[in-house]
Amino acid sequence: MAATDVLSAILSDVHMSAAIYFDGEFAAPWGIDIPETSKIANILSPGSDHVLSYHLFLDGECSLQVENGETVRIKPGDVVLMPHGHAHKMWHGSPQTFDDGWKAMRRHLRGELRTLRAGRDGESTRVVCGYLGCDRHAAALFLAGLPPLVIVNIRGDEAGLWMESSIRRLVGEAASGRAGGGALLSRMAEALFVESLRRWIESLPEEQTGWLAGTRDPIVGRTLALIHAEPAKAWTVDELARVAGASRSALAERFSRLVGETPLAYLTNVRMQAAARMLEGTHKTVVQVAADVGYESEAAFNRAFKRQFGEPPARFRRKAQAIVPAPTP
Repeated sequence: MAATDVLSAILSDVHMSAAIYFDGEFAAPWGIDIPETSKIANILSPGSDHVLSYHLFLDGECSLQVENGETVRIKPGDVVLMPHGHAHKMWHGSPQTFDDGWKAMRRHLRGELRTLRAGRDGESTRVVCGYLGCDRHAAALFLAGLPPLVIVNIRGDEAGLWMESSIRRLVGEAASGRAGGGALLSRMAEALFVESLRRWIESLPEEQTGWLAGTRDPIVGRTLALIHAEPAKAWTVDELARVAGASRSALAERFSRLVGETPLAYLTNVRMQAAARMLEGTHKTVVQVAADVGYESEAAFNRAFKRQFGEPPARFRRKAQAIVPAPTP
């Protein structure tokens, strides 16, 4: 199974919500300051445990700096991901002040997506900004192994050019209020994120480790797909190795080296994250949740859940249900 197919199989098990919230056209000198998403995650994407931000640069160039990090130069066609939601600045020229990016996010929450023009009369830069909200399951999987800043370029092939032109068109007609425009932009925001991940995986060096690097390995990738397709199945390392087409020792060594834990430890993590989602979002009893994620014994499930989250499932559910979302500003 190809790495991209493995990624598709695994991402189908991940809860994501995305949106494009900002369309900016700036003339140098200009600067904008984007806040850390953890501070506003429950406002931008209620129900998401983690929110990352990203930008697609359509025209012109700029500089970008993640908080306390190095400054990088951005060119047209670049997609810049902030997987961990770090605060960052973008600018071109020598701006005296930086605009507040949170204002643009508030406009999105009010249902507005009109092109914002700012700056003076220098070189123009066009950027479309988006965010993606996901649950802790996703954050613990592919986001944990990503650096603070990921840059890929989607120009140079037909698929990337089609995606860029589609986003240009949808953003351009957003102000018209045509039915379904917001839904289309949301789908394109998710597609852009997945496409960026695919390209980043393809660019990884051979010695790279981590969950995403594991999807590229034929044995580890197949094993990851098997676990996500049937997490409740009573998998053993021998059975996973047999279906993945490898020896038990080869699977154990490669999986641990690339993913950072054993196949069965990873399986337990996938089950526990699925159980947490059920406890938070359904009325199933603890016994039903335990069975749904592959545990015949409620006691064994309780022990595994407490090891993962530090408290038993019943208490976890009570706390989750007691959380009231913050009001929209």
